[in-house]
Amino acid sequence: MAELFIMEYLTVLYMVMAFLFMDSRYSRRRTIFIVSIVTLLLMAAVAALYRAVDDVDTAFWTYAVTIHIPLILLLFTLSRFRGWRLLFQQLSVVLFCTLIHHISGLIYYLSGSRFWVLVLSCTALSTGVIWFLIRFLRPLFFQILLELNRGWWLICLVMATYYIIAVYLIPGYVGFNRSSSILKPAIALLMLGFYSILMFLFSNVRKEAEARHSAQLSTLQLSALQSRMEAVKAAEDAIRTERHDLRHRLHAVAELVSRGDRAAALEFLDAAQKRLDEQKEVRWCRPPVLDAVFSSYFDQAKNQDILVEAQISLPDTLPADEGELAIVLANSLENAIHANLALPQGGRKIRCKMVGIPSIMLEISNPCAGQVSFDSSGLPVAQREGHGLGVQSICAFCRKNGAVCQFDLTDGWFRFQLVL
Repeated sequence: MAELFIMEYLTVLYMVMAFLFMDSRYSRRRTIFIVSIVTLLLMAAVAALYRAVDDVDTAFWTYAVTIHIPLILLLFTLSRFRGWRLLFQQLSVVLFCTLIHHISGLIYYLSGSRFWVLVLSCTALSTGVIWFLIRFLRPLFFQILLELNRGWWLICLVMATYYIIAVYLIPGYVGFNRSSSILKPAIALLMLGFYSILMFLFSNVRKEAEARHSAQLSTLQLSALQSRMEAVKAAEDAIRTERHDLRHRLHAVAELVSRGDRAAALEFLDAAQKRLDEQKEVRWCRPPVLDAVFSSYFDQAKNQDILVEAQISLPDTLPADEGELAIVLANSLENAIHANLALPQGGRKIRCKMVGIPSIMLEISNPCAGQVSFDSSGLPVAQREGHGLGVQSICAFCRKNGAVCQFDLTDGWFRFQLVL
């Protein structure tokens, strides 16, 4: 009875942990449905396995294979991540499940094999661990998966070594064998210490990333606002010059009118009006940081002979931090400018549309000279080392603010769309 309870309980626990450690590419409802169906199928398979195998050690050894292979297939199907990050998700699920299993098994063994103690200890440990994961570890976990680019293979090697030792190399089963009931929980606690150090390092990486993000935001705001101030000052100087020359122009117009040359006078005034219109400063939107970013990057584009078609209509109040949204705009416009530089001057163009009703919707498109590769999540793959950080920053913004973004290449045009 106790063996079957542990196996079925661990099956449910594995699936719950998999859901917590997984950043699914599908909606939450669809993900829960798929995980629930897989859980029921695995519970039925575990019950059949328990009845078919007489030896407890063989049953538990076979159980590990029965659960872990479908678990990695489930993560591969649903998770946004691939490679070492996917394996790290799998091994993290195994670590916390085996930790709960081994500690509760030790308590069960020390209690004299009382079944109610096993149930109580499993429930208490699972509740505490799941609360800790949801409250503290899960946000850090997902952020590190996005920001840390190296070292995953070494972390996975250490955790895989623990998995092999704890599950396959140490004989006996926790709760039913004295040596394994002591040795496996001790190794699990050591592994927990390693994981705690790992999370501490991850926390430092996150703080450094936040500091870089804050510095990037400050630099962007300062650069954009400074560019905006320079543009305003240039326009003011030009208007001041025009005002200074106004009396001379009026004198010239008066002279032309006195001669009866009205056509020349009108032509002269029209030319003066055009010069004033050219010096008029364009305001793209009311939020000052976004307006500065638009002005800065549109001016950069025009200096590179890139035609800009912009339609922008935004409210005064935004549903997200203005500075963070400005970084999204800066990254996407910068990518569009760089893509245009590979084209001949006559074919360079950027289309930017952004509205605030009924929600923030942004589309930036540009012609693309070459092919763009997309990963399984629909994100463009960087062609060179050190590139692709802008896309990662955009994805981080979407995760934080519940936005949806999409990249595609159609008929030679690369499009970035965002809905917030």
